[in-house]
Amino acid sequence: MANNPRRSVLYMPGSNARALEKARSLDADVLILDLEDAVAPAQKVHAREQVLAAVKEGGYGRRELVVRVNAFDTEWGRHDIEAFARAPISALCLPKVESAAEIHAVVQVLQQAGADPSLKLWAMAETPRGILAVAEIAGAHPRMDGIVLGTSDLAKDLRVPHTPQRLGMLTSLGMCVLAARAHGIDVFDGVHLDLDDEQGLLRACEQGVELGFDGKTLIHPKQIDVTNQVFSPSDETLARAEKIRLAWEVAEAEGKGVVLVDGRLVESLHVEEAVRLLAMAKQIAERD
Repeated sequence: MANNPRRSVLYMPGSNARALEKARSLDADVLILDLEDAVAPAQKVHAREQVLAAVKEGGYGRRELVVRVNAFDTEWGRHDIEAFARAPISALCLPKVESAAEIHAVVQVLQQAGADPSLKLWAMAETPRGILAVAEIAGAHPRMDGIVLGTSDLAKDLRVPHTPQRLGMLTSLGMCVLAARAHGIDVFDGVHLDLDDEQGLLRACEQGVELGFDGKTLIHPKQIDVTNQVFSPSDETLARAEKIRLAWEVAEAEGKGVVLVDGRLVESLHVEEAVRLLAMAKQIAERD
């Protein structure tokens, strides 16, 4: 999993120069500079060149940069991968991945292009085949670093409606979280499509936290603040985490393997989660 928080993961169209410039000042944790869905076929090559120039120019500060390339089997996919193999970005995001073999094929291209070992891969899980293979995809290669839900495409393929509870997608969402946790990588929830529905976005973020996601993908800057807030540990959560950490230190000094905090049993597994939350809060504070 990443050392840095990845609460808000904002898609920005690679063909839009103003969007690429504006992204330098937004409070998103991660920017996905998009060469795929947000770019018309006639603009694909121009978008690739424009995004490459933007990331080389820099100025994105603490924001983690990810480039979503076109699918490997399209006329642009391989060229996208080769173009960004040695670019100053954190990861490539691969759309509609359905097998570990696809990850291996991309890795081979990266190696041939001289990519640094630090360049990671994020795989989008947005088809039934991709969901059923998500565990093998998540563990396909050490470069794998994230699973991204493509819930719009997935809902279409599953023939389920977009509802606040997302009942038709819960199995798929859960499988992706399980795969990510099994292989020690991050996992990001799909987008909320209604830009004027802040309460709906809030509920979707809360559900994402309850399901175990590390963050949420976004389609507009106005969604960043709510997402960052919900995916950050609350003051109450942090207060309890600090209590647990301190109580455990005392218990360890006394040779005890368990301790009570506010009448509830605390074991080492609770301490691990408390320490993780406190570390995350520290990272967020340092960013802000």
